[in-house]
Amino acid sequence: MDQMQKVLLVDAATSFYRMKKYKVGDFFGPVDLGLHLSGKLNSLNIGTGLLAGSIFPGSNRLIFNGFSPCWSGFYVSSMGGAALVFENMGINMLSIIGKAHTPSILYLNRVHGEEVEVEITPVNVNAVWDSGRKGIYSLMDHVLEKYGHRYETDPRILATGPAALATDFGGICSVPIRNKELTFVDTWAGRGGFGTKMLRDHGIAAIIYGGTVVTEDFRDRTVADAWFQQKYQQKLAAKDIDATTKYRYDPNFNTGGTFGVNYATLSGRMMSFNYKSLQWDEEKRVKLHKEFVLDHYLKQFNEETIQTKQQKNCGEPCAAVCKKMNNEFKKDYEPYQTMGPQCGIFDQRAAELLNHHADTLGFDAISVGGVLSWMMECLADGSVSAEEMGVTAKPVFEPENFNVVDDSMHNALIGLELLESIIHKRGIVNLNEGARKFARHLARTKGQHVLNSFVYTAYARNGWMVPNQYWSPGTLSPMAIMGKYYMNYGNDFIPPRELGRKNAERMIQELVIDNIGLCRFHRGWAEEMIPEIIESLYGMKEKYLKNIRTTAARINARNSSVFWESSRSVDYIYTFLKRKKEVDGIKDPVLLSWLEKFETDRNAAALDFWYEIHKGVHESLREFQ
Repeated sequence: MDQMQKVLLVDAATSFYRMKKYKVGDFFGPVDLGLHLSGKLNSLNIGTGLLAGSIFPGSNRLIFNGFSPCWSGFYVSSMGGAALVFENMGINMLSIIGKAHTPSILYLNRVHGEEVEVEITPVNVNAVWDSGRKGIYSLMDHVLEKYGHRYETDPRILATGPAALATDFGGICSVPIRNKELTFVDTWAGRGGFGTKMLRDHGIAAIIYGGTVVTEDFRDRTVADAWFQQKYQQKLAAKDIDATTKYRYDPNFNTGGTFGVNYATLSGRMMSFNYKSLQWDEEKRVKLHKEFVLDHYLKQFNEETIQTKQQKNCGEPCAAVCKKMNNEFKKDYEPYQTMGPQCGIFDQRAAELLNHHADTLGFDAISVGGVLSWMMECLADGSVSAEEMGVTAKPVFEPENFNVVDDSMHNALIGLELLESIIHKRGIVNLNEGARKFARHLARTKGQHVLNSFVYTAYARNGWMVPNQYWSPGTLSPMAIMGKYYMNYGNDFIPPRELGRKNAERMIQELVIDNIGLCRFHRGWAEEMIPEIIESLYGMKEKYLKNIRTTAARINARNSSVFWESSRSVDYIYTFLKRKKEVDGIKDPVLLSWLEKFETDRNAAALDFWYEIHKGVHESLREFQ
């Protein structure tokens, strides 16, 4: 008998719902099925992979997709651990269409195999956000209090914050619930603005879900160990521990997690003060990294989080325990980089204050950090006034004579004011249609230099994304999905045409993982083993791999990437190439040729470099080849 994927289609405008089934083989997971539904319904799709609830670590990632408000194209975001409870409803995907007439809570519950209970109830979301713990945390408290008693086991809540109404890049937050109490371990579907899509486009402020359905998940550890022994000469658990070393604890650096390992190793590659550091010499970058980060920012993290072993998982049993905590504050590299060194903040107290407030308001943390650092530079250089931005002071935005504690807190307090300006549209600040459109508007009245200091990838007319925080040309590539790791972000010099091809390869490998709902922190074995597992369980390895390539090609068919609009984005590429020669000592004639082109005609070289990446992407991601 054919195995089916069950999709619960809910019309938020009418509360009508129905179940629709899709055969495994026609579609394999939340990405290819979500792409299909998005094209037909413009829906917000939330789903699990075929391995959810199984013994494979990291297999309970909840996948969100649809057409992104901020990117303007099809986008995929994911949330750790949240699929474990979702699977208890006995469905594979929730697809939301239509729009509730007023902000509402979507309640989903399925008890002992009965039909899924669906309720859509209005909520005075602004009043809830302004109460109690504020923002998303108050909304989760409210939803749990209102509906928690209806569940026999702990449910899970997806919540939005004020950023979902005020901007195009509001995220969706959730935390594991233990014994009917919310924990502090934030998990996010941040990138892509799906909080905005959920609330502004569909009228759903929060979703609570759970159930008691028991499904036939793969639980045979003996069989799984045999697969891994054959491939790696290790059992599943041992291989997974090896693959997740960075995210747990790496003895080579005496630290762990993305925050710890990245900051321990970046040195002169660390970016700071809204990418102004790209123009510094290596000695100045290394000095700042040592004095402000190794000797203070990272030192605090190691003493407070690593040495005290404050580490949690995302809601499923997992050896990676990647959620590095300091009491209620969760420390990830990219948010604590954009709302850390990029904002001129190098102290944990200041970074905690700003990051937590951004989370409370429901922002995509990486994107809002990129926006804040750009706004701070505009304030610091006088391009805009404090009054125009709704703040009371200018930031300290140079490393000379910088007080790592006091000036970090000064900048964090300005960051808090800027966040409130974004939410309440103070002064000239209006990000309702996105930061890129706001930057273009400012450039028309303040001058092109304002836009030129904003680093982002551009897509279609208004789409934008703050890049991942690795100084690599791959992070500004013309890919159909950016801001995730659907590209090469390594530190090696790769000729741009080849980089485009490697980006395409990376996108395909990431889709292998995302379409099965598995966390990329386990990619050390997952990329190789998932097709083998699909073959063993379903007999469809080759069909799965073909489906992934087809899905990648169909996503790329909508690729509307736009050439870099700001001069600092071009600087980002040029200075990377220059550093490869001057610091890393690379003498590759192709690298030297590109450097000569940039030094002869910077803009023409940038356009050629961009198009070469573009060519490599498109020649690799064709549906029929």
